[in-house]
Amino acid sequence: MTSFAHTSYPSVHPGVQRAIRVFGNIKNLVLRADSARGVAIILLSAIVSTVLVIVNQVIDTYTDGHLMAAWMFMWLVAFSTIALLAAPIRRSVNGFKPAFRSWLTARRERANDERMWEVALQDPRVMAEIQRAVSHN
Repeated sequence: MTSFAHTSYPSVHPGVQRAIRVFGNIKNLVLRADSARGVAIILLSAIVSTVLVIVNQVIDTYTDGHLMAAWMFMWLVAFSTIALLAAPIRRSVNGFKPAFRSWLTARRERANDERMWEVALQDPRVMAEIQRAVSHN
């Protein structure tokens, strides 16, 4: 007598499902970080972390047992850097945003033109339409 073993294995690996969810979440974060405020916050965080690393290196060479005072000074530098640089960074990002969008638009249009030209090189009808449009203007 023959018997069959029926096993129910998943058709998709759970690790792959998790990876797809992670990449989807990252994509959503990137799309939401498109605003000027998000870019300003990221830029400010990078500057403040750089200043903190530098201050930490300086403090490490001069502490000699005054660790609490050194930490207080480092956090004073961190918060003052945030307070002083928040508005200028936000203004610079707001000024940069239109230029970046126009650059992206020009890049997309150039890529579309190149794709159309590749199609026109293969299809004489498309090339004829392009020549008619150029001669019409």
